[in-house]
Amino acid sequence: MLNLERLRTLDAFARHGSVGGAADGLHVTTSAVSQQMAKLEREVGQPLLAKNGRGVRLTDAGRLLADHAARILSQVELAQAEVEAQRGCAVGELQIGAFPTAMRGLLPGALTALRTGHPDLRTRVREQEPGESMAAVVRGDLDLALAIDWHNKRMPVPVELTRCHLLEDSVDIAVPAGHRHAGRSLVSLADFADEEWISWNEGQFCHEWLVFTLRGIGIEPRIAHIAEEHHTQLAFVEAGLGVCVTPRLGRGPVPSGVRLLPVSDAVRRHVYVVWRADADRRPSVRAAVEALKVTASTL
Repeated sequence: MLNLERLRTLDAFARHGSVGGAADGLHVTTSAVSQQMAKLEREVGQPLLAKNGRGVRLTDAGRLLADHAARILSQVELAQAEVEAQRGCAVGELQIGAFPTAMRGLLPGALTALRTGHPDLRTRVREQEPGESMAAVVRGDLDLALAIDWHNKRMPVPVELTRCHLLEDSVDIAVPAGHRHAGRSLVSLADFADEEWISWNEGQFCHEWLVFTLRGIGIEPRIAHIAEEHHTQLAFVEAGLGVCVTPRLGRGPVPSGVRLLPVSDAVRRHVYVVWRADADRRPSVRAAVEALKVTASTL
């Protein structure tokens, strides 16, 4: 009889491509992964891993069993969803991934509502960029992910996922208090053609959006500084080191030396939640989505 947890370990190795990656995805040690794989090899009576340089790779038998493991785990997920649906109760554990501003501005209220309405449901939250968290939902490492895209640049959603729109998040341009545009009630992105920008990390979707959007209106962006956190970006703005785009969702206190200017171009982000389509019937997933929708409607 094949052990389900060992098949889960094999599936994680196949998805992540390494013992370390599987350990991170399963939230266990690399030693635990190695032990589970060794036990699984003894169960099937043949090697599933082979040395590959400094690491290991799946053997032919390992790849074959990993394919079966993925299908078995998908069926287990479906069975769990149907049993949970029959009980009609949101129970167990729900793992959620969210980008930083949603962590601050959306999740606290939704999680509080979940705790009150469904005391037997435990939630675990992980801060991640949308692309990473959606991939984690596809892999089964997360149950839900909060994600964003922009009015003019959409993020592809994997076909395995169901998507639900939550809210539109407008953004402003942050400038130093002494900036020539600081007194205006409305600006356009074209007004900042000659400015130095403070942006997110290269490779992040929001950074790609900023570069894409500015180039789309004929501006070659001058990215002077990179900072992941909005509060850090605003500190640089206050110091006169550039301007930045700042979302309204999850926005905390703004430094006194910063002015926030609405954008006439109606620059906005679409905030949504995704989950695996085969988990549609799970009451815990439905309860979390509903709590997110209710909280989003109040913002």
